[in-house]
Amino acid sequence: MIRVRLHSLCLFMLCLVRAKTTGYGQDGKFSGPLKPMKFSIFEGQEPNQIIYIFQFKADPPAVTFELTGETDNIFMIQPDGLLYCTRALDRETKATYHLQLAALNAQGATVEGPVSITIEVKDINDNRPTFLQKKYEGSVRQNSRPGKPFMYVNATDLDDPSTPNAQLFYQIVIQLPKVNNVMYFQINNQTGAISLTLQGSQELDPVKNSYYNLLVSVKDMGGQNENSFSDTASVDIMVKENIWKAPDVVEVIENSTDPHPIKITQVQWNEPGAQYSLAQKEKLERFPFSIDQEGNIYVTQPLDREEKDSYVFYAAAKDEYGKLLSYPLEVHVKVLDINDNPPTCPSAVTVFEVQENEVLGASIGIFIAHDLDEANTFNSILKYKIVEQTPKVPIDGLFMIEEYEGKFQLAKQSLKKKDSPQYNLTVEVSNGDFKTLCSVQINVIDINDQIPVFEKSDYGVLTLPEDTAVGSVILTIQATDADEPFTGSSRILYRITQGDDEGRLGIDTDPQTNAGYVTIKKPLDFETAAVSTIMVQAENPEPLVSGVVYNNSSFTSFRLIVTDVNEAPVFSQNIFQAKVSEDVAVGTKVYNVTARDPEGLDIRYSLKGDTRGWLKIDAVTGEIFSVAPLDRETENVYRVQVVATEVGGSSLSSTSHFHLMLADVNDNPPRLARDYTGLFFCHPVSAPGSLIFEATDDDQQAFRGPQFTFGLGSESSQRDWEVSKINGTSARLSTKHTNFEEKVYEIPIRINDGGRPPLEGTVSLSVTFCKCVEGSCFRPVGEQAGMPTVGMAVGILLTTFLIIGIILAVVFIRIRNDKSKCNVENTQSPEATPLRR
Repeated sequence: MIRVRLHSLCLFMLCLVRAKTTGYGQDGKFSGPLKPMKFSIFEGQEPNQIIYIFQFKADPPAVTFELTGETDNIFMIQPDGLLYCTRALDRETKATYHLQLAALNAQGATVEGPVSITIEVKDINDNRPTFLQKKYEGSVRQNSRPGKPFMYVNATDLDDPSTPNAQLFYQIVIQLPKVNNVMYFQINNQTGAISLTLQGSQELDPVKNSYYNLLVSVKDMGGQNENSFSDTASVDIMVKENIWKAPDVVEVIENSTDPHPIKITQVQWNEPGAQYSLAQKEKLERFPFSIDQEGNIYVTQPLDREEKDSYVFYAAAKDEYGKLLSYPLEVHVKVLDINDNPPTCPSAVTVFEVQENEVLGASIGIFIAHDLDEANTFNSILKYKIVEQTPKVPIDGLFMIEEYEGKFQLAKQSLKKKDSPQYNLTVEVSNGDFKTLCSVQINVIDINDQIPVFEKSDYGVLTLPEDTAVGSVILTIQATDADEPFTGSSRILYRITQGDDEGRLGIDTDPQTNAGYVTIKKPLDFETAAVSTIMVQAENPEPLVSGVVYNNSSFTSFRLIVTDVNEAPVFSQNIFQAKVSEDVAVGTKVYNVTARDPEGLDIRYSLKGDTRGWLKIDAVTGEIFSVAPLDRETENVYRVQVVATEVGGSSLSSTSHFHLMLADVNDNPPRLARDYTGLFFCHPVSAPGSLIFEATDDDQQAFRGPQFTFGLGSESSQRDWEVSKINGTSARLSTKHTNFEEKVYEIPIRINDGGRPPLEGTVSLSVTFCKCVEGSCFRPVGEQAGMPTVGMAVGILLTTFLIIGIILAVVFIRIRNDKSKCNVENTQSPEATPLRR
């Protein structure tokens, strides 16, 4: 009997020891008086294990205890007050049990209590995460914005969501196909949001691969524990064609009378929610187009083709932050013509000349009217018709005009000047809807039976330096014609027929005197043509009559001698341009300039304006080399002057320009866009808060702008802070709790530019937690750097008072001494000086 009791006692003590690992009350003790208590017990113990929770005690007359409430036949209490559970708990079945416990006397009456007993079942990681679907399907547009989700995968975990047991971590395990080992897709580890990477946004092409398959996994314990559970799902993604494309050329009929605005075309971004806008390519006083937020483009007022026949502008799509989603589209609008303009005459009166005795059908001239409507359309095709001839002598209908070409001809007979020296015609010009009457005057002139005759057959030798200015008149020649003055038969035209193949000279005729002015049209060149014999012919614009021909009297000549002038070297171009990468190695040849000396002298090259010392030039060959590292961020186009100087002679020189354009390489890490000082949170912190900051990069940016990624720079800061990306240049720094001290925190931020190669910079944001007064950070004077403390201020004040007191005491003593001396002198004064009335 004694052994049995000892064995039972040992088992009971063992149970108490085991219970200490699971059954403490909120005061940390295993036994205590009857009072409301809360206990936490981990789920998932061994099935048949008895878990001792707490030993309650009650004073007499209590002799036993009674347990009621949500016991579920799991929770029991022994008569001596030992609370225990009979089998393993499952938090996913029930997380909290509410019990009542009372102490009873021998008669079963309640003498203490009942009190509330709460049992919380603590979670263990006993449930694996499960995807809601084993297979997902989604689609994405080509060139969609990187980082913007186009679909989600979702998983659940029955464990406690407030513990790491149910903290899910998503990742892409496999992408098929994986072109060039590049991931085109990414997943948000916490939300399961799937989006394109930067490479995916740029390289996805439905023509090459229209379907992709992803194997996605989810793990619990935040994916950080090797014992975490996991699940997988398959994701099929269809790549759709990019619909952000420029529309075809839009045609709009001019002067439309339909109510405006009128929809003319539409642009559409790949995803909903884009904000659309238009931008001019040309600077117009009025811009007659608009766009709504559905991408519909309208013309807002009637257009006039004769004012402007086409328009080009840009349509842009932006995100909610005003950042461009992609390159703007160029929209072309063509204004279609209608017949809304009458023909116009070339002048008030069009004048032609015709010789008498011209044969039938002879051409008199071509009459050309104009129409402002679109050329080469029915609206601008003109028809000509003679409607009146004055005078009608010797007969009417002497002239005819070709219906569409406007060519005037003699229709019935040759003309005689004695019949009428002048005829006035009215010509009707029509374009289908409009008619215009024009005036034509035809003058009958003498026949051209006299040839021009030069006053000299040879104008001798003309010597000029090769630097004679273009436009200079170098010689005046003269021929005469005996035909009727101031007609086409007597007017003289001069033409160089020999000795000037280069076209250096020209001859202008004086309409009053028929004098010919020989003028330099192009620069003379001693090295090309030092001596030339120039032959000139004089002729009439009207044809000569049959049997009359030009002879030697209509020709003259002169000899042109060009003398040498020492000229400066001549560059092959006024501006030389080259383009190299800014990281080109020192000593690399970047260009080769060339010049020549007209006299054939050697040339030496040199540079001017090389302020940064980046370049050198080979004095003999003109090859330009880099001699120092180049930097596009300092100067993206480096401009210097190249000087070519002749060796010998007069050492003349000439200058050309060399522009070296530097192509960008990713050699500057991101940095903060400005100096972020004065960032603060009010202390004590009542709720988590956030601050927004912006980054920039000195490298040349793509059209879409920077695409930075952001993160915390140290693991220790991840307990208190988190960084979330807003867009390509901005991010949000947020607090993760409210337990911060009143001080200044330095938070390291990593910023990656995603370039090739990617560069990463770590910057520091200073954030102050301080007491706030009216929304502003208030810091006591004693805490501000450079300001004295209260004790120091009192000491300074007392010292100041002491110095002032000493000065006052000295002044007071000095005054008393001066006053005493003055009294002594006044006492002695009557004895020395007698009184006077």
